[in-house]
Amino acid sequence: MTQHSTQAMTSDKKLANALKESKAPAISRAAAILRLLGKSDTPMGLQAIARSLNLVPSTCLYVLRALVDEEFVAFDPDTKRYSLEAGVLTLARHWLRRNQFTDLAQPELNRISQEFDCTVLGVNIVGLEHIIVVAISQAGNNFQLSAQVGSRFPALISATGRCIAAFGNYTHEELEEKFNTLRWDDPPSFEEWMAQIEKVRTDGYAVDEGNYISGVTVVAAPVWKTREKLSHAMVAIGISSTLNRNGLPALQNALLKSAQMLSNQLSGEF
Repeated sequence: MTQHSTQAMTSDKKLANALKESKAPAISRAAAILRLLGKSDTPMGLQAIARSLNLVPSTCLYVLRALVDEEFVAFDPDTKRYSLEAGVLTLARHWLRRNQFTDLAQPELNRISQEFDCTVLGVNIVGLEHIIVVAISQAGNNFQLSAQVGSRFPALISATGRCIAAFGNYTHEELEEKFNTLRWDDPPSFEEWMAQIEKVRTDGYAVDEGNYISGVTVVAAPVWKTREKLSHAMVAIGISSTLNRNGLPALQNALLKSAQMLSNQLSGEF
C-alpha cells in the first residue's frame, strides 16, 4: 500500500468519525458524500459510499437523492453509480470569483514555475485541519505533481505545515497531537520538527528536503490576508537534484518575496 493510499484511508476514517460527532448530521453527511465522490477516480455505488462513511444505506440513499435533486451529484441509472455533478462548479466559481488571492497569485506562480522548472501551488489554509490547493502552475519539463485545484492535504504536512506551526499561534500540545497523525516517507522526530519550526520563524519560509516525499524538496512561504491570521501559502515542489542545480537559495528568495508582496496586497498595505 502506498503512502498516499494510506493517507486516503486515514482521511476517510476521520471523515466517518466526524459524522458521528456532528451536531448537524444531515449537513455533515452531505458534505462527507461530496468529499468522498470528489476524491474518487471513478463513480461509486450506494453500498461503497455507505460503507466508506459508516452510514446506514437507507440514510445514505436519502442524502444522495437530495444531492441529485440539487444537481450536486449525478446518478447513472445503467450502472447505479454516483459521481459529482456540474452543480458543484457553480459554488466553486462563485468562491473563486471572490477569492482575491487566486487572481493575485497566479502570475507569480507562473513566473516562479518557469524560472525554476518546478511545480508551484497556491494553497488556502484551514486551521490545523487541512490545506486546499486553489491555484497551480507547472513548468511541464520534469517533475509533475499529481495535485489539482481542490486537492486537500493535512495541514501540518511538509514545508507548508512548518509555516502553519511557526506562525499559527498553536500550543505545543495541539501541534504534537496533529503531528502524530502525519505520514511521511522519512519522518522527522517531533523534537527535530519543532527545531525546524524555530528556524522558519527566523527565515520566514520553510523547506522540506525529502521528509514528505523521498527525493523531493518542498519550499513554502506564508501569506497573510490580515497580519493576525495566516491565510495562504505559496509552495514550490520539485525533484531535489533539479532544484539544487537550478539554485535552491534563489528559489527560496523568490518565493519569499512573492509571498510578502501578496501579503501586502491582500492586507491593503501595498
